[in-house]
Amino acid sequence: MAQNLTYTNCGDYLIPDIRLSHVSDKPLGKYGRMHRAFLEENNPILLNDMILTETLFPHLWKIDETAHHRVEQMMNELLERNPALDKETQQLAWVQHMSSLKAQAEYISHYLI
Repeated sequence: MAQNLTYTNCGDYLIPDIRLSHVSDKPLGKYGRMHRAFLEENNPILLNDMILTETLFPHLWKIDETAHHRVEQMMNELLERNPALDKETQQLAWVQHMSSLKAQAEYISHYLI
């Protein structure tokens, strides 16, 4: 696969005009960033390969989406087992309860990914 590269003259250097084939404005979420950090620490060769083949971000977006769905599902299950207090009359207790459930759901989901 021969490619005709064009170059931009930048002072004394020729810089190749390389463009990514997939460009997206979609942000990378918490779980995608966590998985990227995991790959950096534990499998840098795979990370570099995915960067070079432009498969890293689609993979990280899928991981992030899957993790968000799992946390939502886990939150619903935890809410069924531990119903929340009345939000109208006990706002602080409700926030504390929901924060606790979210922390539990994230903790459990973290080990499932």
